[in-house]
Amino acid sequence: MKTKTKIWLIVATSLILIGAIIFSGAMSMLKWDFLKLSTVKYETNTYEITENYKNISIISDTANISLIATDNDKTTIICDEQQNIKHSVTVKENTLLIEINDTRKWYEHIGISFGSQSITVNLPKGEYGKLSVNADTSNVKIPNDFKFESVAISLSTGDVTNLASVNDFIKIKTSTGNINLENVSANSVNLSASTGKITASNIDCSGDFNHKVSTGKTNLSNIKCKNLVSSGSTGDIYLSNVISAERFDIKRSTGNVKFELCDAAELSITTDTGDVKGSLLTDKVFITKTDTGKINVPKTITGGKCEITTDTGDIKITIK
Repeated sequence: MKTKTKIWLIVATSLILIGAIIFSGAMSMLKWDFLKLSTVKYETNTYEITENYKNISIISDTANISLIATDNDKTTIICDEQQNIKHSVTVKENTLLIEINDTRKWYEHIGISFGSQSITVNLPKGEYGKLSVNADTSNVKIPNDFKFESVAISLSTGDVTNLASVNDFIKIKTSTGNINLENVSANSVNLSASTGKITASNIDCSGDFNHKVSTGKTNLSNIKCKNLVSSGSTGDIYLSNVISAERFDIKRSTGNVKFELCDAAELSITTDTGDVKGSLLTDKVFITKTDTGKINVPKTITGGKCEITTDTGDIKITIK
């Protein structure tokens, strides 16, 4: 090794050791509390609403959003937020509006932050109109203490848990995050996740139940609907006790399709790479095709059409 190279290695090692000593000394003075390194200041602001409203609209950036039921008739919004990224809370045209108000200069976007923002909406129990949530990086939680005319949620990154029923539609979309829907009734349901898991259970849907994933698993149980439409690129789908009055339409590129005690008047299942296995409740006329797989289906000649196609995968169906 050349002398010059050795000198540079010694200098670099010395600088790393000096930096480690300085960092350890500074953190010791701060009692190893990394929150004290934050250059961003947070504050808690409370807003009390006295006006009447029917609809709720929330537009935020990185705040986690929670709806909380109260036994009184007051609406209170509590925002844990950065001092220069506050939320405005107003009532306009019969709608409670909670909106992000980012007043930062360009240089204020540079900094260290270990805190988190949140919006807690304390509402009286009961029925409301339209609920709309649009956010960037947020988790959204809606309990079963409310009922809405409709629910529309759109996130870039974050998980959504909705336990509230609606009179019309539920539409939830997230790019990176999980969607959980439980114990609700709706006219129609539309769920979409690019990278994440979709879980839905105990759903009474008088219309169509649509869901789409790019990369993620889908788990559906105890669902009644008119039509079930499912599409996905990569990920398995599992259905248990899912009943459609008219049709199943399931498509996967890479993933297995499994179902137990499910049924529909007609079924169409297509997967490129994956097995299709399950049990139905009534007889079907089976139309099956696979390029490199085994086929084992009942030899029934009555009932609705059940069409199953795979490129690489087995097909195995039973009738309970």
